[in-house]
Amino acid sequence: MQAMVGGIRMHWREAGHGPRTVVFVHGFPFDGSLWDDQLERLPRRWRLAAPDLRGFGRSQMGLVDGPLTMERFADDLALWLDHLGIERATLCGLSMGGYVAFAFWRRHRERVAALVLCSTRAGADSAEAREGRRAMAELVRRAGAGAVADVMIPKLLAPGTPQARPGIEDRLRRIIEAQPVESIARATEGMALREDSTALLPTIDVPVLVVAGTEDGVAPLVEAERMRDAIPEARLVEISGAGHLPNMEQPGAFDTALTHFLEAIE
Repeated sequence: MQAMVGGIRMHWREAGHGPRTVVFVHGFPFDGSLWDDQLERLPRRWRLAAPDLRGFGRSQMGLVDGPLTMERFADDLALWLDHLGIERATLCGLSMGGYVAFAFWRRHRERVAALVLCSTRAGADSAEAREGRRAMAELVRRAGAGAVADVMIPKLLAPGTPQARPGIEDRLRRIIEAQPVESIARATEGMALREDSTALLPTIDVPVLVVAGTEDGVAPLVEAERMRDAIPEARLVEISGAGHLPNMEQPGAFDTALTHFLEAIE
């Protein structure tokens, strides 16, 4: 589905219907197709929607100068919810999508019914991490999205995932290589600029599920534990045998955890 939202053509995938809306916010450098397994498998009594963030997938970049910040993505989502006539939604953000969810809470918290924070962290980038972002932006502008796929895919998956889920590496590569170079570069720069959300955690007073792969080398389990401990009443589910993409590496376990969470807060 697509519509003009905030001056850009915005695209999203949708399944199911009902009073509860779950918005799946993809990670970097992907698009809404990262959530295809969930839209196909989760109960249809909920409205499930997976947007392509600005500049990714089939959503336009628009006239943007400089980095694609988490705040811009969050404001885009708020305008998109307005377009859909949705007052409040559960946000499920993975990795960069979690950063967007924190920005959304900071700017539009009255519209958040619940949060699912997957494979993400609350802290801002260290100086070393910011330098890594700069190098990534330089790499994609110089060598293209395929070079980013070469670097990232081995880091995203648990060691046993390629054997357990044949074809997953090719699927990830197709998604990454479909993204515009400038969108990847500018989102990388935007992540480097994001605010530290650690102090925000105790203010989150809606139901929260934290999901972490036990073999995630990008956002280690300790980051999930810190969020669980700082957010009042947050629950943590560890997905065994998953790396940074538990919804794709162990979709059965991920979907079960998410379904139980959504049922518990109905």
